[in-house]
Amino acid sequence: MPYILSLDQGTTSSRAILFGQNGEIVASSQKEFQQIYPSSGWVEHDPYDILTSQLGSAIDALTRAGARPRDISALGITNQRETVIVWDRETNKPVYNAIVWQDRRTASICHQLVQEQMEETVRSKTGLLIDPYFSASKIAWILDNVAGAREKADAGKLAFGTVDSWLIWNLTSGKKHVTDYTNASRTMLFNIAAGAWDEELLRLFKIPPQMMPEVVWSSGEIGEVTTTLGLGSIPIAGIAGDQQAALFGQLCLNPGDAKNTYGTGCFLLQNIGNTFVSSKHRLITTLICSLDRQLEYAFEGSIFIGGAVVQWLRDNLKLIRASSEVEALAQSVAGSDGVVLVPAFVGLGAPHWDAHASGLLIGLRRSTQPGHIARAALESIAFQDADVIDAMNSESDNKFTELRVDGGAAVNDILMQFQADLLGIPVLRPAVTETTALGAAYLAGLAVGFWESPGQIWSQRRNDTRFEPKADRKEMMKLRERWQNAVERSKHWTKDEEA
Repeated sequence: MPYILSLDQGTTSSRAILFGQNGEIVASSQKEFQQIYPSSGWVEHDPYDILTSQLGSAIDALTRAGARPRDISALGITNQRETVIVWDRETNKPVYNAIVWQDRRTASICHQLVQEQMEETVRSKTGLLIDPYFSASKIAWILDNVAGAREKADAGKLAFGTVDSWLIWNLTSGKKHVTDYTNASRTMLFNIAAGAWDEELLRLFKIPPQMMPEVVWSSGEIGEVTTTLGLGSIPIAGIAGDQQAALFGQLCLNPGDAKNTYGTGCFLLQNIGNTFVSSKHRLITTLICSLDRQLEYAFEGSIFIGGAVVQWLRDNLKLIRASSEVEALAQSVAGSDGVVLVPAFVGLGAPHWDAHASGLLIGLRRSTQPGHIARAALESIAFQDADVIDAMNSESDNKFTELRVDGGAAVNDILMQFQADLLGIPVLRPAVTETTALGAAYLAGLAVGFWESPGQIWSQRRNDTRFEPKADRKEMMKLRERWQNAVERSKHWTKDEEA
């Protein structure tokens, strides 16, 4: 029986999922890997941990399904975006750890560029705001701080890639140094109006153009796996950054279609068609997957800490032993009882974009229980999403009438019901919530004829779970006001401390 293999390389784990022709999951495997925090605000991964965990999960998924490489029609790759890896073309060795999208070490570099009034230049070309979140300043940091890196880069000996590039380089034994349009659009170096690496921006960040990968379409045969690590000669036929893959996995193919993914962070994307438009409310404009091989765009609201707040409860506060326990803990109380958690552990993303904001936990009383903190943590995810939806609604007369959701935290019924109550609109959860991996599979499968068309895929889709708003709107507005006051405090906390 033929399958599509999807490699879903995330921020805290690598997953591999085998999909059948009906879009159902046949087998899956997931392997977590180490998070490295060398200094305050710094987040790194070992590139070899990324590679070995991803390959290991792929082999494990095939084994669980009793499948062999010859049973795989194609392979699709989706990845954590903006994370930077720089490696030596000759030795294939990284010159430094992967600098993760959450990393804030380059905040001062970005602040200086804003002070120099470069933001409009960057935004008009890339659709992005100047922020450490994106790849450019991270690459510059490596070249400036790793001994010999700049000299090697100038000599054409170093390659840059987001995680998709690093995986494909290794899967093809160094024959393919590529990325796709969606990942390229996250680097702050790619002109999304022209569809090319931008010479002015490369000069601005002092990055040699010879480091950059070839940019390819998200759906199309790129090459074959040539590594001898158990994946045979599977065609690589799909690439997309995780959030664009999820948008495609939800089949949001028309202008106005939108989805929200609850992963490590939360990412709300709305398809806006084939015209590049800048947001008036500090949203990002980004490229999305196009089967027609033309530049297509979406507004995006990026939230840095979404489901990761549950890991924080587990690993830092030790309130739960496993992430799956958070729902039961939150159910142990009727509500958050005035507790508010602003998880600005790495600053605030859209629509605030404050790299210096700090996390804040307020409203504690003698009666506060662990359940109240767990409830406040889940509610913080929904509050942040509501802020982004407000901004998107301000961009258009086409207001949200429903919200499509996916990702790991979307399986949490308390969170989904609170999200519906907060927004006052239905929340729709698909039967297969792994839409990031599913989107990568669709891109690969459509490229090789495994599926004939998006229409065929849609006809096989199972019914969604629907969460209707139930709570009193006035009470929800009071909670929103309390949240917004807490967010403002988180923005000023570090500034007040420094003062």
